[in-house]
Amino acid sequence: MGLRINDTVPNFTAETDHGTITFHDWIGDSWAILFSHPKDFTPVCTTEFGAVAQLSSDWEKRGTKVIGVSVDGVEDHKKWKGDIEKVAGTPAGFPIIADDGLEVSKAFDMLPAEAYMPDGRTPNHSATVRSVFIIGPDKQLKLSMTYPMTVGRNFAEILRALDALQTSAKGVATPANWELGQDVIVPPSVSDEDAKAKFGEFEAVLPYLRKVKAPE
Repeated sequence: MGLRINDTVPNFTAETDHGTITFHDWIGDSWAILFSHPKDFTPVCTTEFGAVAQLSSDWEKRGTKVIGVSVDGVEDHKKWKGDIEKVAGTPAGFPIIADDGLEVSKAFDMLPAEAYMPDGRTPNHSATVRSVFIIGPDKQLKLSMTYPMTVGRNFAEILRALDALQTSAKGVATPANWELGQDVIVPPSVSDEDAKAKFGEFEAVLPYLRKVKAPE
């Protein structure tokens, strides 16, 4: 059974280029994003980790920790960080999990239980390890995205999704193409009376579509 929205994410202990972590303890009371990669020293992944590094202040502002996972070892990760920082033009201060035994990739259902890395492997052997997991402080999976090898991840969308998740955690929903600061939707489960008491005046576009200013 795959990992589903609102499932508690797997807890694990693993080595990273920052030392040993236990995942749930590492998350603590923060939001967290896990970015997975099939191999170090690959072009698309290098640009992606560079983008993660460039957004360090955005993650911090949102109370969110970011961590990578790649199916190579710690020493490769440390060397790869040099390339990532060269591409990004900024330090890459986040840890990268060394998943050379595939435990994390299998626990998050990115590889089948019987998967193994053969000698002389290529990224295609672990191609499905191209996912993003946004995790709440309650350690539950809030959103996941999986990309093919040839398509770089859109980090503006990942930030937008994180903003939407953190906003919807206040009891609202967000419409299509929502951006931070725009109006949100009152859930159908909330009565007009309760909606007005909780959120203030709202606009009833349809009986079941009510827009209101985003809660602080």
